[in-house]
Amino acid sequence: MLENILTKQNATTQKKLTLNAVLSVGLIALAVVLPQIVHIALGQPGGVQLLPMYLPVLIGGCLLGWKWALAVGMLSPVVSFAITSLMGSAMPALPRLPFMMAELAVFALVSGLFSKKIYENGLWAFPAVILAQLAGRAVFLGLVAIFQSIAPFSPRMIWGQIVAGWLGLLIQAIAVPLLIIALRAVLVKNDD
Repeated sequence: MLENILTKQNATTQKKLTLNAVLSVGLIALAVVLPQIVHIALGQPGGVQLLPMYLPVLIGGCLLGWKWALAVGMLSPVVSFAITSLMGSAMPALPRLPFMMAELAVFALVSGLFSKKIYENGLWAFPAVILAQLAGRAVFLGLVAIFQSIAPFSPRMIWGQIVAGWLGLLIQAIAVPLLIIALRAVLVKNDD
């Protein structure tokens, strides 16, 4: 969506790169901070239920398109792991890290593929987010099933976490599109 707006404004390549990079870094930072806040306020069950790291990745997909969002999706768990490891409590835990990287990459890719459609009509943010959630969670579960012999968790355990996270997915399936629609209205209005 943002790429379309910047192109319509005849923004320079440098301006596009700078804006996309700044927004990507901000979303990665949010993907590190939000889980910390949720875990402090609600403990680990709050993280499993609300899935706070997913929110910035979905926003990134809808706003930035799949290329930049893919970087946000893959780097968010890595940066979170690196920073929280230094603080003594890695999030996500190392065995979960590659699975979350894949899952969030799919979240970013799928929602990002809708970016041009969202630019045309903000309501496309709803299917973008819902399909990204379904695909991402399915990839996580599928990878765990494939690698269960070496992973410290089972498909049954991950399915339990997926079921526990329905509330977070529902909240994000409503909140992210509404936020994107509001941002689109402001950005497109300023674009005219």
